[in-house]
Amino acid sequence: PNIDKMTSEGIYFTGFYSASPFCTPSRASLLTGSYAKRVNMAVDVDGYCVVFPVGKKGLNPKEINIANHLKKSGYNTACIGKWHLGDQQEFLPNNQGFDYYFGLPYSNDTGPEFAKDNNFDRVFPPIPLVKNTEVIEAPIDQRTLTQRYTEEAITYIEKNSNTPFFLYLAHTMPHYPPNASESFRGKSNNGLYGD
Repeated sequence: PNIDKMTSEGIYFTGFYSASPFCTPSRASLLTGSYAKRVNMAVDVDGYCVVFPVGKKGLNPKEINIANHLKKSGYNTACIGKWHLGDQQEFLPNNQGFDYYFGLPYSNDTGPEFAKDNNFDRVFPPIPLVKNTEVIEAPIDQRTLTQRYTEEAITYIEKNSNTPFFLYLAHTMPHYPPNASESFRGKSNNGLYGD
């Protein structure tokens, strides 16, 4: 009944579109409401379609996004999951209108091996799990990532249940490589993606 009530009292969206088939520009568009090119996030400084670790580019902190708007209206804001809009301090969610952040600053397939295999001129660090602005685990155990994001989101929702809040939950899955924790491995008929 609560979902039905939200539907009858709210706005019902029936069409869903992505501004890009790639992570960085589509996320920039989703959060800002602008085409990625307009917010300078269509390509990174080297012309790649996404930003990579230890990059010099990210979403400009002066750019207005949904978290900024809602924060001004008294909402508590959180980003849980894959950010992929710049991994340097000034580009992280806590500098983009989010009160709380828990997740990966970039793609889960761009660790040191990726940089080496793709001849990048810089070394990529082990893939980190970040809480607010601190790395709390590196390299991340990707098998438990979906479960940890979900638990973190539930905790955040329960903690903020009596106040307005905005939760941007961006699960890393189904990004490649797929992973599943032991409690879910082999439980579906659709391989690791299903698990």
